[in-house]
Parts: sequence; structure tokens; C-alpha cells
Amino acid sequence: MYVCICNAIRETELRRVARRTSGDAEAAYAALGKRPNCGTCLMDADAIVFEERELACKPIAA
Repeated sequence: MYVCICNAIRETELRRVARRTSGDAEAAYAALGKRPNCGTCLMDADAIVFEERELACKPIAA
């Protein structure tokens, strides 16, 4: 699914970059070499970035 139509950023790309960067969605976009255009995606993108980082920090249950 596309998170940002203006930059053609997919959710999978955003999740991948969230694991290796810090900051908000704008920082993640910058890591992808892009920047927000219209900005309507930023709330959803922030939620995805922070959710991915939270999931990455959780220990795996045995």
C-alpha cells in the first residue's frame, strides 16, 4: 500500500527505513531521499514509523 502518493513511498519502504533512522516521518522521508509534498500523509506515516520502532523493540516470546 502507498503511504505517500506524491513520493510513491510504500508502507514496506517506510517500515524498513524506520528501523534504521531516528526521528519522525519527515526524517524517514529524508532517509529515502524525499520530502513531504502535500503533507496529507504525515499523520499516517508518523503512526507507521513509531509503530514499526515499537515492534522492533519488543522481545520475541519463546
